[in-house]
Amino acid sequence: MKKIIISIFMLSMLFTACNTDLDINRDPDSVSDVPLKSQMPAGILGVVAAEGSYYAIIGGFWSQYWTQSNSANQYKDIDGYIIGTGDYFAAWRNMYDALGDIRNVKRKALATGNWKYLLISTVMEVQASQVLTDFYGSVPYKEANNISILNPKYDSGEEIYDTMITDLNLALSKDLTTSVGEVPATDDLVFKGDLSKWTKLANTMKLKIYMRQINSSRSAIGIAGVQGLLSSGVAFLDVDAAITQFEDAANLSNPLFETDRRQLNIATNLRKSKTLSSFFDANGDSRSTKYYGPGVALNQGDFESQTPASPTVSVVIINATTPAYLMSKEESLFLQAEAKARFGSGDKALYDAAVTENFNKYKLVASSYIATGGVYEYPTSGTLEQKIEAIITQKWIAGFPGNGFEAFFDKNRTGYPKTSLVPQTDPGYIPGQIVYSVGGATEGKKFPKRLVYPQEETNTNTSTPALLKITEPVWWAKN
Repeated sequence: MKKIIISIFMLSMLFTACNTDLDINRDPDSVSDVPLKSQMPAGILGVVAAEGSYYAIIGGFWSQYWTQSNSANQYKDIDGYIIGTGDYFAAWRNMYDALGDIRNVKRKALATGNWKYLLISTVMEVQASQVLTDFYGSVPYKEANNISILNPKYDSGEEIYDTMITDLNLALSKDLTTSVGEVPATDDLVFKGDLSKWTKLANTMKLKIYMRQINSSRSAIGIAGVQGLLSSGVAFLDVDAAITQFEDAANLSNPLFETDRRQLNIATNLRKSKTLSSFFDANGDSRSTKYYGPGVALNQGDFESQTPASPTVSVVIINATTPAYLMSKEESLFLQAEAKARFGSGDKALYDAAVTENFNKYKLVASSYIATGGVYEYPTSGTLEQKIEAIITQKWIAGFPGNGFEAFFDKNRTGYPKTSLVPQTDPGYIPGQIVYSVGGATEGKKFPKRLVYPQEETNTNTSTPALLKITEPVWWAKN
């Protein structure tokens, strides 16, 4: 059953570009008698597939885990910062199609008093919606996936953030012991029906929402929210929230692998970027051989380089069975570490645990790196900014390969990793600093800060706002 669900969904995800029914202005999944156990896995897989393929590829380029091969053309638009209205509509479409399933579950669960499915569907709705609003700014939220509303209103990012907190609080307020109806089990592809883990993920999602606002014009809301969570004593995520059931077979594998490697049938598009790899080299980081194959790195965006191609230029390592994370254990720990660094204590222990967890995923040992005198020793006596830089830098590394969009958001929120003042060809380049792509095509060499609305959405939804430039920061961005 699990295998069939994944296969059917992955196939539909890959070919929905020609399906005009998948539109956020319609809700083709709205069938009142569909069991929750059937719609929930479809919604979960839909979100994981869209985030783990399209947005993972974009995030990996813009957080500079990888760069476009100099012997291919597949992703030059991303690496050159020229994603336009005609590109990657499938990402938008598939996210909202998945949200159609999730929101149907949520509506039915709320109406029938099924608090367990209400919690799961609310967390999934918030997970997907935060990625959407952080990439695009204003997006349909309150009126989205409503079959009676053909032109759903675009809510501002601020409105969406407030509503996400309200929705999470409502789901968390319900007494799960009084839940009626179906009980989630194997259809819950993330936690197998363990609602205590969903509760912890909900709390951690709230922490992320508040942390994202720390450096914005609504910093007071963010600070109060973080402090309230820390003082409340709620439990945060202490395991991976992930899909782990992938197989090395067509339409059954990790969505990033399936999209980039199997379906394109080109195993060498994504090449080692000098940005992250130089940081590894400078620090003797053993994770380098788990991220990249043998060979040299390309300067970020140098896809016109005359450097010989494969096998000289290193290829990024992506595996078919790698889990796809809604949130990893280390992301949760890094979030908590940053919160504690800003508003409490215990940040060093959380930082050390997060770095250790990421090394453990690759069967590597972190102890020498984080020990006293180690290259990743936490700056306990340093300034707040030094602590934040250490946390976000390691969080950046830990997002590889499928959660680079979170590193991209963190860069926009905190400024870390720092931006280089010189190109990577300059002897003064500092390893690990983000550089403007050699092939970048934005006015004034500005970095991308968002995605633009797809033309198909503009054509079908009269509520779509005017386009903003890809270099226009979203509302919570620091710079």
